[in-house]
Amino acid sequence: MTTSPDTGGSHSSEGQHLEWKASWRDDHLKSVCAFANSDGGTLEIGRDDDGKVVGVGARERRRLLEELPNKLRDLLGIVAPMEVREDDGVPYLRIVVEPYPVAISYRGVYYQRSGSTNQILRGPALDRFLLGKTGRCWDGMPDPRVALEDLDPATIAGFRKRAGKEKRLSGDALAEDDAGLVEKLRLTDGDYLTKAAILLFHRDPERFVAGAHVKVGYFRNDWDVRFHDMISGDLFTQVDKTMEVLLFKYLKAGISYDGIYRVESYPMPEPALREALLNAVVHRDYAVPAPIQIRVHDDRLRIYNPGSLPAGWTLEKLLGPHPSQPYNPDIANAFFWAGEIESWGRGIDRVLRACNRAGTPEPKIRLGPGGLWFEFRFSDEYLESVGVRKGGEGSGATSEGPGRDQVGTRSGPSRDQVAILRKSLSARPMTELMAVMGRTNRTKFRNQVLRPLLDAGWIEMTIPDKPTSRMQRYRTTAVGREVLGAVEERGEMGRYPVPGTSEEGGLPMVRSRRSEWPDE
Repeated sequence: MTTSPDTGGSHSSEGQHLEWKASWRDDHLKSVCAFANSDGGTLEIGRDDDGKVVGVGARERRRLLEELPNKLRDLLGIVAPMEVREDDGVPYLRIVVEPYPVAISYRGVYYQRSGSTNQILRGPALDRFLLGKTGRCWDGMPDPRVALEDLDPATIAGFRKRAGKEKRLSGDALAEDDAGLVEKLRLTDGDYLTKAAILLFHRDPERFVAGAHVKVGYFRNDWDVRFHDMISGDLFTQVDKTMEVLLFKYLKAGISYDGIYRVESYPMPEPALREALLNAVVHRDYAVPAPIQIRVHDDRLRIYNPGSLPAGWTLEKLLGPHPSQPYNPDIANAFFWAGEIESWGRGIDRVLRACNRAGTPEPKIRLGPGGLWFEFRFSDEYLESVGVRKGGEGSGATSEGPGRDQVGTRSGPSRDQVAILRKSLSARPMTELMAVMGRTNRTKFRNQVLRPLLDAGWIEMTIPDKPTSRMQRYRTTAVGREVLGAVEERGEMGRYPVPGTSEEGGLPMVRSRRSEWPDE
């Protein structure tokens, strides 16, 4: 093995494609596995966390150069080139990992790179990853429960009309009967319809895809939902009806005058709102049994999209110029042919441009636990035009409703609660959650800690019909993930308002919030 001088090819900091380790441990094979399952990367042995070369001794170098190729082959099933490099005469070891076309596991666990961390793939994320390695996507999987005659002819006819107007689909395809058109749209797999066909053209796709609807709620503050709507049906209907509900029920139009003409304006341009909604509907993870959630406040609107970014993507890449890589290619193609979206990865850019042209604030985009948040903040001018009184964040103080002093101040989750919610992002047994808080009494822990969180809808049991089962696990719900996201966004552990908390304590009182804001 030759020794190469460092010519400056290393990156300046750890990240998606680079990791530093001061010395070797077999546990670092997780990073190699994650690089192989993402878009590749480099592991440098002999650099500390600050990137300073601490070196690898001659004897250790010889051992690693002899043993590591065998470990990579036997434990991961991959081959990765290794070389000794030098920085100011101090040698370190460099392992370059290429992306692999097949799924790689380490001791039966699949890892993937996300920024500078290695993430364990579980549940829907693992299913999606394994499907992707076979060249398949979730929306292209067959579903034998639905036949062509179960699809809604009126919805298919509506698609024909949209596609014919846009002229993106050939006339021959549009002239086909329903069976031929569905096949032309590549919504069949052998003798079966795909999941995309069900979502696009079935009257009630949620019978077959749990959580396939949009939930809209109006909030006076972060926890008090005053009313809500659930929009179901095929995906085209969901988009149209959700826009209608938002514009005519949830959002107030600001009134101004141009001479003698009355001008009504919403807090964001209608095209920007529709594009953001389309992005959520088309690119969400339908394997996750949770709906798209739209939370409308007096001063902001937030869209929650269940899922995650494509493998190897960061939020920075999503916000910058990027190629189109749809989460659900068959659904995206249908919306493209219907003229609803473009196919160049410009959706977010179109939202930002529309807001800039209209002079409204650019939306904030945040990747939180379990999904993507898209938030439109309303301008001061708009708030003034609709009579919203200035107040603290989340006050919900309007000319039509009570302000914070009338609603009451509520405390937020304690540090222990936040730790429980984070620990439960993947299902955990009670013993692991007790260890987080240093508890030893199971009965007291269940009654004092778990029960309030269960009743608040922040965590749930994996076996609800058998609460005392030895196989029982607890996991954070979509509502709990919202709480975590809000805490992380504000950077405050104890200030996030929670439902049903007492003025003095940090734990929520035993009061379910499902009647107010259903958690599917």
